[in-house]
Amino acid sequence: MKLLLVEDEKITRITLANTLADEGYRVTSCETGVEGLEKIKSDKFEIIVADLRLPKISGLDLLKEAKELQPGCKVIVMTAYASVETAVEALKYGAYDYLIKPFSPDKLLATLNNIRRFKKIQDENIHLKQRLGLFENRTIIGGSRQILKLMETIKVVAKNDYTVLIQGESGTGKELVARALHFYGPRVNGAFIPINCSAIPENLLESELFGHEKGAFTGAVKTHVGLFERADGGTLFLDDIDDFPFQLQVKLLRVLQEKEITRVGGTKSIKVNVRVIVATKVDLQELVDESKFRQDLYYRLNIIPLKAPPLRDRKEDIPLLAEHFFIKRDAKEKVALLTPTVLKKMKNYDWPGNVRELENFVERMIALSDMEDWENELFAYLSSGETIPQQVETEEKDYPTYEIFLGEKEKEIFSWAIRKTKGNVSKAASLLGLPRSTFRSKLEKLNLE
Repeated sequence: MKLLLVEDEKITRITLANTLADEGYRVTSCETGVEGLEKIKSDKFEIIVADLRLPKISGLDLLKEAKELQPGCKVIVMTAYASVETAVEALKYGAYDYLIKPFSPDKLLATLNNIRRFKKIQDENIHLKQRLGLFENRTIIGGSRQILKLMETIKVVAKNDYTVLIQGESGTGKELVARALHFYGPRVNGAFIPINCSAIPENLLESELFGHEKGAFTGAVKTHVGLFERADGGTLFLDDIDDFPFQLQVKLLRVLQEKEITRVGGTKSIKVNVRVIVATKVDLQELVDESKFRQDLYYRLNIIPLKAPPLRDRKEDIPLLAEHFFIKRDAKEKVALLTPTVLKKMKNYDWPGNVRELENFVERMIALSDMEDWENELFAYLSSGETIPQQVETEEKDYPTYEIFLGEKEKEIFSWAIRKTKGNVSKAASLLGLPRSTFRSKLEKLNLE
């Protein structure tokens, strides 16, 4: 650490300078406050040790100037004329500590060691905040056509408070889309609270979302404020809404329509001002068709649908994403591992786990990079699902007769209509745009009764 020692007594100055140098400090020493001020203006110091009584400029004036010019430096003042007033004044102007002469070098070294430990903790804290920032700064990364289109849509949709349904496979970054909607919207200064509906047991989800009153059930020893209340003025993100319990769906629908909740065990309606964003990994319409998801809730959620594209459809984003994950893992120096050969292999792979799988793969690269045959280990993983180009058919396909072909297709579409409407003939006929009588006769003809 760089240290400036300002002391007008020659013997004391030389003795302290030698002692501090022996302890590993890079010491610059001078005799007067004027010299000390010049040093502070021309160089940067982490620690300044100065006598209070100095020629021309006092140690107190030097302290004030030092804290003005170099706010981060720690200043230790020394004096043989101690008083409560001078000590208080020195500390008031930002002195780290106050030493009364004569003192042993060990006392100064102990104070300096405290500063050194504090500086180490402070540096670690800054580093951790930077690392945490990388984890928290969860932005959508990519320059592909799909991502640019998605970001353009997000910025338009975010301006209004409409409920948004984000669709996408697992690992495509649906939560990032939700965070972007929150960030670009008018609720950016409010809370963003994500919750995974499939991660919370069904019997706890109602209490977690809507809260409960004291004594509502066994173990409810105090009132619990739910996520809807905590997200008031902000955004609540419900991930995996397809796993939302059927019996709770009517309660969620009421919140969306009436903007109010009732805690478990309570009777009082509580108004909430929350934007709701939901995400699903499956087609909700299919769940509605199977009576596993309320149709009225589906229509209420599906006001504005957005789709998070799978990684296999935007492989040009792989280099940017991989570099981001190297930096996120504090391994920026290993970005060089992304050679053209490695990137080609990565782009040939279809990434069924999407961006989440890519992030795990980068961690694997970092972990294996010190091995001699690390590339073979990685290529073995990538080749397990490597995309094989489809061969172009050189022979024409054989078809049955026209009548047989049409008969097969007709049977296929009528069977689909029956399944889609769960055997309701009127609805199936309407679905295909046919009169009910015509549809019924066709069923008999195709032996689909």
